[in-house]
Amino acid sequence: MALELTKIGVIRNRRSHANRDQVPTPPEGVLWGEPETPEALADDLRRFAEANVALVVVDGGDGTVREVLSALPGAFGADAPILAVLPSGKTNVLALDLGVQPRWTLDAALAQVTRGPLILKTRRPLALRWSAGSQPPVQGFIFGLGAFVRATQMSHAVHRMGAFHSLAVALTVVGAAFGALFGRDSDGWRQGVSARLAIDGEEATTAARFVVLATALKRLPLGLRPFGPPQEGLKVLEVSAPPKRLALALPAVLLGGAEAWLRRHGYRRALAEGLIISSPESVVIDGDVFPGGEITISLAPPLRFLVP
Repeated sequence: MALELTKIGVIRNRRSHANRDQVPTPPEGVLWGEPETPEALADDLRRFAEANVALVVVDGGDGTVREVLSALPGAFGADAPILAVLPSGKTNVLALDLGVQPRWTLDAALAQVTRGPLILKTRRPLALRWSAGSQPPVQGFIFGLGAFVRATQMSHAVHRMGAFHSLAVALTVVGAAFGALFGRDSDGWRQGVSARLAIDGEEATTAARFVVLATALKRLPLGLRPFGPPQEGLKVLEVSAPPKRLALALPAVLLGGAEAWLRRHGYRRALAEGLIISSPESVVIDGDVFPGGEITISLAPPLRFLVP
């Protein structure tokens, strides 16, 4: 199975970490877009759809992938193209989950397409919708509330220090763990945020939550398993605030074990069909901050990704 080059489109984020100071020459016969705004991205994807593009190559980080996935339904409807991710961002957790190495280039992806066979993996992103349409719907792979927002802000400082990919994740996890372990219950790390949460139609409860995480990924950097053993589906981790016996719980949380012990102490993992979370606090989706509110999270339809 191979695709003609006339049916390939590239969405490139020139601001992504690995793309800065690079001025590529678009390959002949490949549709090209370097949109600077959501509106321009939507226009490029509609142009690709009108040209019957069969493969969209996303050259950027996790945020770029999120923006493309969120705009795909408006351009392609239910008939989504195959996607390929060139990991040119700072962390690239989706690329890691797919087994795509940072050295995978556009030329290498195009060579695989023309020579075949195509190797495809399927993933279902998270579909996030805000009540009353206060925000446009988003499709991404990692959602976080509470301490995860602070850890993400810390990761931006780590990037400014020159650490990227798995090293950045490692330094962020260590810094977040230090703040949570040695901070006071009243400080910003441990006091949590007020959030109303319902998983799979259960009765919603409002409580202080140290962190709420959700993902559709199977594999995370550094072998971390906060959601338990790798599996398909929408995985959720909820931790009450302030976190109890955190020094003992943290290794079990990060390595995916001690399920019964963790639940007794306010650490809950779940494999869900969907959840509704409501909080005035900001949330993070694939590395970027979004407004809070009442957010419904479910799984979007499956997408096919080209991998090396």
